[in-house]
Amino acid sequence: MASRADNPASNFSLANFSKATELKNRIWFTISALIVFRFLTFVPLPGINPVALKQFMDRNAGGILDFFNMFSGGAISHYSLISLGVVPYITASIVVQLAASLHPSLAALKKEGESGRKKLNQYSRYGAVLLSLMQGFAIVRNAEAQGFAIDPGTLFYVAGITSLVGGTMFLLWLGEQITSRGIGNGTSLIIMAGIVAQMPTFIANLFEGGRSGSISGFSIAAIIIVLIAMILFICFMERATRRLLIQYPKRTSQRGAMQADRSHLPLKINTAGVIPPIFASSLLLLPLTITQFAGSSLSPDSKIGGVMVTLNQYLAHGKPLYMALYAMGIVFFAFFYTAVVFNPEETSDNLKRNGGFIPGIRPGKNTATYLDYVLTRITVIGAAYLTVVCVVPEWVMASTGQRLMFAGGTSLLIVVNVTVDTITQIQSHLLAHQYGDLIKKAKLKGRLR
Repeated sequence: MASRADNPASNFSLANFSKATELKNRIWFTISALIVFRFLTFVPLPGINPVALKQFMDRNAGGILDFFNMFSGGAISHYSLISLGVVPYITASIVVQLAASLHPSLAALKKEGESGRKKLNQYSRYGAVLLSLMQGFAIVRNAEAQGFAIDPGTLFYVAGITSLVGGTMFLLWLGEQITSRGIGNGTSLIIMAGIVAQMPTFIANLFEGGRSGSISGFSIAAIIIVLIAMILFICFMERATRRLLIQYPKRTSQRGAMQADRSHLPLKINTAGVIPPIFASSLLLLPLTITQFAGSSLSPDSKIGGVMVTLNQYLAHGKPLYMALYAMGIVFFAFFYTAVVFNPEETSDNLKRNGGFIPGIRPGKNTATYLDYVLTRITVIGAAYLTVVCVVPEWVMASTGQRLMFAGGTSLLIVVNVTVDTITQIQSHLLAHQYGDLIKKAKLKGRLR
């Protein structure tokens, strides 16, 4: 059972909030930085024809462009300076984490603590620059191939790629500033701001469909109810943990009594986070993306073109095959990424080194086997949870015929996780402010005495 301290809103008070001047300054800085991010979303790349761009986006709606456009807050639909967003950095970070779990030298850096973490973070930035160059070239090349570049040429390539790489690096710097001078994780807040920015469009399209009669009032009410239920369910599951009792040998206290220390090892039900849905959806949208960017070069009469057209028909959103493969991909990546981020043998060695043990389990290999057994069982629950959260919106979109990207499982997972983390940090600042006032009062009383 969770204690009162585990509830992020338990100690929230408007009176305490009004006195926390530093916290208010941090919140205002965060809001200002996110406003700058939203302004940059509407600054287009040099040399883009907006009319031809809109026609292209309307033709290719529903593919992987919509998926990345959601994470960039609509930046890709405007071909803005920050069209790449922080996706290159996230991809590079995932690759570095996977490499750190498999490569011995990177694994040694990971164990060095703060200095090793900074080094790995530096590698992630180098990877982000490289990926930004590659993806920037692809975006500029696509603008030229699709005909919405006003004056294509070498200068257009140089200006476009430089702008896109600079926009990504600026967003990373802005995220760092939010993390250090604001509240919450800067990179996560930027992603969440891009997703939440799609909410007005989602609501407008929903009620416009009800007004025009393309979607019934009952369907609108059902979508809203399912959305609220999913948010509550995600909040519960993301905070759910399996707590393993850890006991340490008896030690002599100050009074001479022998007492045993006890603690808990929390294992999250959803250890993989939002990585499985992102990877699974990206793989399933790959054939459609190849067809869209290839354009007329793939003829439906050709063998390859016929195969791609057939794949697009069966792997379209809402099709039974798409949802089945999506669910299997989520389950696979949930187990795969959990095995990467949590090493039972390493955890067992750390417990043995510090003298801790699980009651009834011998330290060493038996403990590692037990941790692997428990982790596998809770990962089954976590994978099932991710599958339900991500497949239910797909079923709703297929039933209503509406493209509700904002209500997708990946979007809701990111928004809920970032919101809970930010509220937790606000609560920590409020508690620190309360303890600071208590310390000042105690010192004042001591001086008066």
